[in-house]
Amino acid sequence: MDAVLEKKLREMLDRQEIWQVMLRFARGLDRLDRALVRSCYFDDTIEDHSMYVGGPDGFIDWAGNVTLQFKSQQHGLMNHTCELDGDDAHCETYFVYVGINDKPPHFMSTGRYVDHFQRRSGEWRIANRVTIIEGRFDLLDYALGPQVDAANPRKDTPQAARDRSDASYQRPVRPRRP
Repeated sequence: MDAVLEKKLREMLDRQEIWQVMLRFARGLDRLDRALVRSCYFDDTIEDHSMYVGGPDGFIDWAGNVTLQFKSQQHGLMNHTCELDGDDAHCETYFVYVGINDKPPHFMSTGRYVDHFQRRSGEWRIANRVTIIEGRFDLLDYALGPQVDAANPRKDTPQAARDRSDASYQRPVRPRRP
């Protein structure tokens, strides 16, 4: 393999590994999976996240307390840029966060994770993060959702779980039988 192609492949792999850290982070927060979220950070990481500034363990405690206010939540990751510089990477990832309550209002925020990633001992993780929250919204109408309604009379539809009983942890996934 020539050097130019090898360099391109290494960059693609690095970007994919970093993206996988971002996806683990979002999934871990949504499933309340502390170990999964923790796997995204180095021990000396500083997380600057709105009302919290400190290390990863304190952040996970803080985020868990905030998100337990909601019945369910989702972090959607969108635009993602990643500038590689050897064992450092500088990334920006847009997000939408939605927290669902039993009754309105529900909550949504939008913003960006601005990250310094590092590769240490061959593994990419977040070295430092600044979370920029650009919008906070109360959602007053929750017309569609996991509750059963007249248009969907089945009461046994798959439901989200905020732990390892969620269908996303099943290997392989086990759909209901028709």
